[in-house]
Amino acid sequence: MDNIRRIELFLHFHPSKLACYILAAIMLVACSVPEAIVARAPAGEILFKDDFSDPLSGWDQISAPTGETNYDGGSYRIWVNEPYTDLLANPDLNFKDVRIEVEATGGGPDDNVFGVICRSNPAGDRYYFFVISSDGYYGIGKVDGADQKLLSAEMMMPSETIRQGKLTNLLRADCIGDRLTFYVNNQKVAEVQDGAYTQGDIGLTAGSFGKQGVDIHFDNLTVAKP
Repeated sequence: MDNIRRIELFLHFHPSKLACYILAAIMLVACSVPEAIVARAPAGEILFKDDFSDPLSGWDQISAPTGETNYDGGSYRIWVNEPYTDLLANPDLNFKDVRIEVEATGGGPDDNVFGVICRSNPAGDRYYFFVISSDGYYGIGKVDGADQKLLSAEMMMPSETIRQGKLTNLLRADCIGDRLTFYVNNQKVAEVQDGAYTQGDIGLTAGSFGKQGVDIHFDNLTVAKP
């Protein structure tokens, strides 16, 4: 994938991607979410876990023209049905410092993006994201309303630790104070500092570039106190 094109697409310089992103965010985020108590626990304690075997565990179950977010046979599926579209899903929780781990399996076109988010606000339009692509790129970034930008580099960067194609990758995102650290298959790929967001929901995300049909399955999610 051409790096200049990747920057344009990922940073939402493409007008149609921006419009689809706003529409997806509106359709996939609840109108109001009651504020929860910020989780406090000893280091290493599991704050939340989900193997997605129970469809009543609290995640979105939504079908829209842009795609679907729903439980699927013991995993959680995000299917993106339009080009230049990002979808996200949350369990409606609230945390401060967390370590998030999840298994993510690619599907559809390799020119995609998927991963986890932390510190999402109730409206779902302010959060940090930790993503990879099935063609071997990664990045840490930040969404602030209609503005989305990478923090880890000027563009998504390649890494040999990413298992490409329709394979499973273990993703880990540490959101600790103003430090954001991303691991893929137990290898650290990026670390940045940003103190804009201090607490919020965790979540899963997947997005498309030029082709629709991105189909990502997530499994064995854990959220722990770092």
